[in-house]
Amino acid sequence: MSAKVRQVRKAVFPVGGLGTRFLPVTKSMPKEMLPVSNKPIIQYAFEEAKKAGIEEFIFITGRNKNAINNHFDHAYELESALDQKQKSTELEEVMGWLPQAGSIAFIRQQKPLGLGHAIWCARNFIGDEPFVVILADEMILDKENFLKTMIDNYYKSEEKSSFVSVGQVEKKDLHKYGIIAVDKNNRITDMVEKPKAEDAPSNLAINGRYILQPEIFKYLEHCTAGSGGEIQLTDAMKMMSKDLPFYAQEYKGKRFDCGSVLGYLEANIAFALEDDNLKGKFQDLINSYAKP
Repeated sequence: MSAKVRQVRKAVFPVGGLGTRFLPVTKSMPKEMLPVSNKPIIQYAFEEAKKAGIEEFIFITGRNKNAINNHFDHAYELESALDQKQKSTELEEVMGWLPQAGSIAFIRQQKPLGLGHAIWCARNFIGDEPFVVILADEMILDKENFLKTMIDNYYKSEEKSSFVSVGQVEKKDLHKYGIIAVDKNNRITDMVEKPKAEDAPSNLAINGRYILQPEIFKYLEHCTAGSGGEIQLTDAMKMMSKDLPFYAQEYKGKRFDCGSVLGYLEANIAFALEDDNLKGKFQDLINSYAKP
């Protein structure tokens, strides 16, 4: 690691959204607590960050999100019952992955003003350190830990660099994402939030993993509402990229938009088929429904 490149220790998880595409279930349950196989979406994101070397975890939450807080805490009655019944496997699944006390924080966004605003809410907890942002509902099926690869490349980069994960999307889906353009060195030259297909600078879409310098908060401070009437992180990054380098890291593996019902259902199929305890019987189940 270059002496001038600062260590990445903290991750921000924006989980304050309303989850309107999943109504009515998200009326009382956070979208991030929906299960994929036998774990909630947010736990996958947390474990991904932890395996990549992240030490501090900051969740930007909102009203009706207390189930997330509770999931990252001990459940003493349940743990005691499992212990008494000597269900060691289940006990490990409940508490074996929990973060250490003091390594996790929950911040209320108060108003759903967009991803940029959610990140800005973490400013006092980040201080002057570079940090990771993970969008939990952008799930990836990745045994190599793509986030760690991003961080490793960040450590080899020039001072004050930021990295953004991207993936290729079809033309019909360009309007759903932040779209970027890059030069021959993968340095980002343009960013547009949710453009029309004819206005998109490429087919490379931002897909939910970022390494950002703390200077981003200065740009978010002066951002006005953009696409959808929200404060867009893409707009702040575009302004910042004029002063500091941004690089794209392309993820070519399987990605699932768990903010949509179809993407969520596909993730459940894909992750179940990766589970040694489920895949055989689950494949048979899929085949039974696939028959004409």
